[in-house]
Parts: sequence; C-alpha cells; structure tokens
Amino acid sequence: MINQIDRLIEKIKQTKNPTVMGLDPRYEMLPKCVIEKYPQTLEGAAQAIIEYNKALIDATYDIIPAVKPQIAFYEMFGIPGMQAFKETCEYAKEKGMIVIADIKRGDIGSTAQGYSNAYLGKTKIGDIEQSIFDVDFITVNPYMGTDCVKPFIDDCKKYNKGLFILVKTSNPSSGELQDLKFENGKEVYKEVAELVERWGQELIGTNGYSSIAAVVGATYPEQLQQIREIAPHTYFLIPGYGAQGGTARDIAYGFDKNGLGGIVNASRSLMCAYKSEKWKDKFEEKDYAQATRAEAIRMREELNQVI
Repeated sequence: MINQIDRLIEKIKQTKNPTVMGLDPRYEMLPKCVIEKYPQTLEGAAQAIIEYNKALIDATYDIIPAVKPQIAFYEMFGIPGMQAFKETCEYAKEKGMIVIADIKRGDIGSTAQGYSNAYLGKTKIGDIEQSIFDVDFITVNPYMGTDCVKPFIDDCKKYNKGLFILVKTSNPSSGELQDLKFENGKEVYKEVAELVERWGQELIGTNGYSSIAAVVGATYPEQLQQIREIAPHTYFLIPGYGAQGGTARDIAYGFDKNGLGGIVNASRSLMCAYKSEKWKDKFEEKDYAQATRAEAIRMREELNQVI
C-alpha cells in the first residue's frame, strides 16, 4: 500500500501544484446567489455551504491536489454543519483530492484515541467497526506531549493515514509560547520540530518524507528555514500565504532542491477570489467558482517560479 505522504506527493506532482485549498466557509462571505436559495436556518446554511464547497471542488480538483476543511466553520452550525463537513470531505475524495481535516485535536489517552477513531481509524460497536469521517490527514496539537500524539500515530500506521502537527504557527502571537527559550538557548518550536522528526521515522515513504508531518507558517520565513534543516524528513503544511501576508518567496525556504517538502494553504484568497481586486472586474458573482480556478492557476504559477 502506498504511504499516505507519497499519495499527497504524487498528487502534487500530477497537478504540478503544491497548494491545498482551505475550505473555511464563513456564511457571510458566501455569494448572495447561493445564500438566497436556502432558508436562514442551520439546515439552510449547511446546504448553502455544501453547494459552495462542491462548486469550488468541481472547479479545481484537476489543478489542486488537496483540500483542508477547517472544522470550526462547520461545528458552528451544529449537526447540520457537521453533516456538511462530512459531505464535503466525501465529495472531495470522490474527485480524487487528498483531504486534510483541520481539527487541531490534542488530548491524552483514551480521549485522543476517541478523536483518532473518529477521523483516522474506526469506531467499534459490538462486533462491527466502521469509519466515521475517514479523512487522509488531520492536524494535531502536541502541547500535551508524546502520549497525546501516540494514539494518532498508531492509527496512522494501522490505517495508512497522516498527521500535520503544529510546530510554528502563522498567527501573530505564536511566539508567546513557541519562541520561548530553554536554559540551553533552544526555542520551544525547535524542540517540537525535533520531536515530530523523531515520531515520523517509521512512516517515511519512497520520496524520503514521513506521513507524520508539521504545520509551519509562511509568516515566519527564518524559522521555516531553520525547521527545514532540523527536520529533513518532515513534510510541511504551510499556512499564512496570501491574506495573512506570507509571500511565495517566504515559502520557498520550506522546500527542498526538488521542489518538494511543503504544501501551501490558501483559504480566503481562493474561496473569496471573486471579491478580490485581481478578479472582481473579470468575474460576476455567479462565476465565483471560475474566479477561484483563475486564482488557483495564478497561485500555482507564482509558487512554481520560486520553488
């Protein structure tokens, strides 16, 4: 069976595009032409989100290798929202895309195992085991240490799945904790990077990278470069491009000489392309999916010029 990170890398090579489209559907940002079709209820909002997500997937599945639905924007709509999350994940997989569920789970023992059962493994009911969300990768918060990560890693081995573990995040205040130094002068994020590299040793694929991967923000290019040196077998999920201020040149530090090593997340810049200065005069609101495709192609070309 092909290693999960190798599946992602093959999709990146196939599409010639190291991009993951974040699916973070804020209700107020959906086009009016979509919102107006449905009642202003939780169920109506969930249906609008599903229609919007499917249209973006249809417009990009041949040029973008992966999607990353952020679960908060589905949970906030309750059970209908979680149904929209599940349907979005299933539809993306049907279209051949890799699904990275951005859930940032992190807890100890049986609680971590429960989360892992829901997204990576299986839930057992009597003699029956069944997959629930069955995504390809999830994001994990390692703050509680090895025993909060181990159940996820074990299921990655058992079910051929992958993790992206938070190492150096793109948000402005990440340094309050992640940049703190130990007595020996080493920063916390470097210690976490070393842990992730070590945790992933048993799941290194044919391309030299492990399915136990890392989240490293584009907004801190110096740290991105340092972490690449610390963790040569660790693939990076790189948020912070576009709306958060990360540039293609910043991102280049996360890649190796072969143009591999990272996948760059873009959420608002892709999902809301139809509203952007670059595209709003070229596409009408009803053509929002085509605007997203145009931005995806532009982003792909920009990234490939520097990596």
